[in-house]
Amino acid sequence: MRSVWILQLVLLLALTSRATGLSIPLEVEQPPTIIRHTSGPLIVLPFDYTVKIKCEARGNPTPEYRWTKDGKDFIPPLTTTNSTAHTNGTIVLYNKLLAQFQGKYRCYASNKLGTAMTEEIELIVPSVPKFPKEELPPTVVKEGEPIILRCNPPEGVAPRQIYWMSIGLQHIAQDERVSMGTDGNLYFSNALQNDSRQDYCCFASFHRIRTIVQKSAVAVVVKSLKADNESSGGGDAKGPPARIPSLLLPSGVQTEKVLLKGETLQLECIPQGYPTPKVRWMKMGDELPSQTEFNNFGKLLTISAVEERDGGKYMCTAENSAGEAVHYFDVIVEEPPKWLTEPPPSQLTVIGSDVHIKCSVSGKPPPDITWRRNGELFRDDPQSSRRVFDDTLVLHNARPEDSGVYQCDASNSHGGVLANINIMVMNVAPRILTKDNQEYAVILGGDMVMNCSVFSSPPPIISWTRDETPGIIQGERFFTLQNGSLRIISAQKDDSGKYVCFAFNTEGNTAITAVLDVKDPTKIVAPPQDMQVISGTRAQLTCQAEYDKSLRGSFEVVWRKDGQEIAPPFEENSRYSVDDGMLQIMNVNLSDQGQYRCTARTSLDEDDATALLTILDVPDAPTNLQRSELNSPRNISLSWVPGSDHNSSVTEFIVEFEESQWEPGRWKELQKVPGNQATAELALHGHLNYQFRVYAVNAVGPGPPSEPTERYKTPPAAPDKNPENIKIQGHLPHQMDISWEPLQPIEHNGPGLEYKVSYRKLGVEDVWREHLVKRHSFVVRNTSTFVPYEIKIQSRNSHGWGPQPKVVTGYSGEDVPTAAPRDVAVEVFNTTVLRVSWTPAPPATVRGHLGGYNVHWLRKRSLLNPNKILDERQSMSFPGKRTHAIVPSLQPFSEYRLTVNVFNKKGNGPNSDPVTFSTPEGVPEQVPVLTASNAQKDSILLVWGPPLETNGVLTGYLLQYHHINETTLEVVDSREINISVADTTQWQLQGLNEGSLYRFHLSACTRAGCGPPLAQESSTIAQARAEGQQSDFSTQGWFIGTMCAVALLTLVALMACFVRRNKGGKYAGTPPPPQRQDMFSMEKVKEKEDLHPDVESQGMNDDTFCEYSDSEEKPLKGSSLCSLTGDDAVGDGVSRDSLVDYADGEGEFDEDGSFIGEYSTRKHGGSISEPSGPRQVTA
Repeated sequence: MRSVWILQLVLLLALTSRATGLSIPLEVEQPPTIIRHTSGPLIVLPFDYTVKIKCEARGNPTPEYRWTKDGKDFIPPLTTTNSTAHTNGTIVLYNKLLAQFQGKYRCYASNKLGTAMTEEIELIVPSVPKFPKEELPPTVVKEGEPIILRCNPPEGVAPRQIYWMSIGLQHIAQDERVSMGTDGNLYFSNALQNDSRQDYCCFASFHRIRTIVQKSAVAVVVKSLKADNESSGGGDAKGPPARIPSLLLPSGVQTEKVLLKGETLQLECIPQGYPTPKVRWMKMGDELPSQTEFNNFGKLLTISAVEERDGGKYMCTAENSAGEAVHYFDVIVEEPPKWLTEPPPSQLTVIGSDVHIKCSVSGKPPPDITWRRNGELFRDDPQSSRRVFDDTLVLHNARPEDSGVYQCDASNSHGGVLANINIMVMNVAPRILTKDNQEYAVILGGDMVMNCSVFSSPPPIISWTRDETPGIIQGERFFTLQNGSLRIISAQKDDSGKYVCFAFNTEGNTAITAVLDVKDPTKIVAPPQDMQVISGTRAQLTCQAEYDKSLRGSFEVVWRKDGQEIAPPFEENSRYSVDDGMLQIMNVNLSDQGQYRCTARTSLDEDDATALLTILDVPDAPTNLQRSELNSPRNISLSWVPGSDHNSSVTEFIVEFEESQWEPGRWKELQKVPGNQATAELALHGHLNYQFRVYAVNAVGPGPPSEPTERYKTPPAAPDKNPENIKIQGHLPHQMDISWEPLQPIEHNGPGLEYKVSYRKLGVEDVWREHLVKRHSFVVRNTSTFVPYEIKIQSRNSHGWGPQPKVVTGYSGEDVPTAAPRDVAVEVFNTTVLRVSWTPAPPATVRGHLGGYNVHWLRKRSLLNPNKILDERQSMSFPGKRTHAIVPSLQPFSEYRLTVNVFNKKGNGPNSDPVTFSTPEGVPEQVPVLTASNAQKDSILLVWGPPLETNGVLTGYLLQYHHINETTLEVVDSREINISVADTTQWQLQGLNEGSLYRFHLSACTRAGCGPPLAQESSTIAQARAEGQQSDFSTQGWFIGTMCAVALLTLVALMACFVRRNKGGKYAGTPPPPQRQDMFSMEKVKEKEDLHPDVESQGMNDDTFCEYSDSEEKPLKGSSLCSLTGDDAVGDGVSRDSLVDYADGEGEFDEDGSFIGEYSTRKHGGSISEPSGPRQVTA
């Protein structure tokens, strides 16, 4: 491998006697290089306070500067230093001294390795332009002769503009006869009488120095050709005699015109003669260039940006009726020196090689080339190894002492170019200038260049290896660049690691390490979505991205709107905020609409996504409202031009009006128009002074209104409508109150509005009784009670009657009903529900609109305690026309009395004859307590209390007990015992299994069946424990006495609760007095009732039937019979069916939403003594 490198090096040295472009790091010693300087010429303006001529070079050691002026050493009056603390070559000249510094300057920068120099910098200090003070004699000519008024403008800072004006600053009119030349003179091809004046003035303007100078005025006198020498404005009628053309400018026959390539060519021919000659142009042997323009009335030919091909012979011809004159221009296009390609490059070469410096320039005429070394003239020396061959300098067998700065200076008559070429002749081992262990980061899939900048002579051979892999890196993704850097294409994760750059030449070798880290790419995973936002609300654009966590410090999310960055930090009152990639715009408006770009970026890469934010806003106001009449003055058409809908289609237009008579300043809606329509036909009221406006509505809301139209007054007319919402009420039994909704003021259509009230008895009277009133109510007195009437109301004003009114029917005043319902009968369904039916009262006795029926019932006594008189009253109201009702929530085994009355708006009618009935027995409530005690190996003692409500005659108890597997909790065996003694409160179970778990269920029973059971669990004891207990109990007899006392106290407490409950009544509405803590709480008893309700009344409780009154004066507000499907243990078939089966139709609901059922006529036979079914009782 080493031999291959040596061979490559030999070939390289053979081909590099001169190196290509040289860029040497400043750490290496090198001659100066001019990096910045002022280009000439430099023109100083009068108001410039200072002038700087810059010269700055780089080199090692730091260069020192000197200046020359006009070829002589020049010591600047002031030098400055720059921020790097080495002397800067810039010189500063002050205004008051500038005139003495005018000249050509050159800057030299030197160190021990050579001297670089700049081209000459010309400093021009122009004087203040001014015309000489002089008195000019008048110019006297004969009519028809030419005139030349010379300006001779002063030189000054370009550009300069020339004007010919009068003393009053009026421009001298110019045309084909009179025009100004490029030299500033004013030329007259022929003089006329009206050219005579005393104030021809030439003005020169220099706008860069903001100066205008004026030449002294000159007078022109044109003498007439008439014999009497009289002045005449137009001269002789025949005019001056004809004159053959000749050229006032230029003189002679031919003119040579030399200009530089790229400049503007101007060829000028100003003729004299009479009549005024016309000028024509041509190019000899060719056509005029395409960019040719003619100015100054055809006298000036202009060609911009001339090329060499534009050179040649041009001819102008001036001709009139008397003859012609010609002039030739020989145009030569030259150019200053310029580099054919680029200035000669600096070179680094090895000792003993040949150095060739070629200065390739072009120009016309051909440039002269001067060579310098370190600023001193360098001449050809045939006796030495340094030779100059015109544009090439050759150093044969170059030595280190040949190093330096060589200058190539090429110039011709139009300028010059200068190049500084640094020649460094040396042999030096490779020196790697890139930092060792430099870390590089690249995104997965991206390209990376790892630098290895090497300085050496001869040039080094550079190779790259992986730190852990021997040999040069190879692969289609790895390239070693010409400057030594390593380029990796489409970096992969396994490319991460250390790389070694090795540099070698004949003088030595060196190496550095580079570390590459391939990062995960940044990717937006939740881009912002296009969205529509209503103006005034908040917009949220989300941008969530994934990125390499090692780049967390440089990660940021940047938002742009329409390409303009929304840059933080945001102001305190800014509407923008960015948090965790989410852009929030508060209180959005139409200016926020646009395309938003989210850019998630790190120091290595970025990803972006865009979303379109559309702002929805209310529509703009319509414009250009136009009004036109249709078939009458009260029917008009209104049209408008819709405004912008702001991205939400207009759904409708609202036409509003305002009138000045009744409610001035108040706008009201007149008509709605679909959003796709921009006209409306309006029907107007009479006798009003209108103005109109329109606003648009879209999904966002209503927009602003348009400007109002001019006022429009409608003529008066008869009313268009009659009153509406006529109400007939009877507040008193013998009168009828009639009221109506009056016409709005704008509906009067004219003055003098009043109403004609007409009425008659329905079906009885034919003649209408009529009254004219101005108010909107009328009372008819002395009417019969609740009699139907026909009523109509018609409006009128001073201009006529309104349309024919509609007839409505109403009734006179009501009174309380006079009769009660008849044939009241009840049908007992079960222990708590019955159906009551009746024959309605005759309609004539109701004396008003039927309100409904009230059902009242009184619980007289409980059949368990018939000697105790009760007074528990309840009632329910059933609205509407009906003949039956369902009465819930009765108490079992009780005697009741029931009445029915009808009611209307005035009040209740008399009660019906009472009906007495009894409810059958029901099943008892759950026993309140059940305890298991005195457990033995084969027996357990059960103790309980009687139920608080037996709902009938208690016949005994049903005891069920189950043997439970304690592991699986499954029932092993079940048995039951009927206890037929009603006052039994304990039971000793015998024959149980030893050490077993039992569950007991105890229910109280009446003739109607057994109530819900109460459960308890207990276990028998094992043999060993039983013997211990037997021994213990046998020696402690006092324990048995204690247990009996506890059982006795429990029974006493239960009986006390039962007595108190019977006294207070379950529905008496009086809370029970507080109990002692050692007694059973009534709240606990109620909890057990809720857990095990009466089987017959399941589904019916206080909540189900809503509210009940305590007396006949408080009817029920409503009721609900959602479900009445309780089970009857003794075969009560009615109680097992839902009461919905008894409904006549669908249920009704009162105002509070509760259910008031109407039940069907399904009935079950039986007498009141039969508990198995309902029975019917009649009064």
